Amino acid sequence: MAKISCPQCHQQVDSQAITCPYCRTTLKAYGHPGITLHRAAKGTYLCDTCTYHVDDSCTFPQRPYAKDCTLYQNIADRNAQIEEQKSSNNFDASIKSWIKRNQALILILGLLLICLLFVIFTS
Repeated sequence: MAKISCPQCHQQVDSQAITCPYCRTTLKAYGHPGITLHRAAKGTYLCDTCTYHVDDSCTFPQRPYAKDCTLYQNIADRNAQIEEQKSSNNFDASIKSWIKRNQALILILGLLLICLLFVIFTS
């Protein structure tokens, strides 16, 4: 059972809890355990660090002064994730992509190799 820290009282609670059992702070949006409710720290707004605010695609009515949001995505985390995807397995990804694009060629070459080996070993 995974635990998270309550943003209000900082007690450890179950990650699926809808409200904090200690201070009754709402932890999940709309009473649904699958919808995380992101909250801003005191004196700050979520929009200052949100990807959707930066690219101007946010339609949340509380923008740019949102204190809680269900769609919040930290721009620093998103940029780090993109950089990690670019740097890790770049060569491996290009090889897999090439194989996927040239499956017919690989199949024909494989069949020719099998025929060649068959001819060599039977003669």
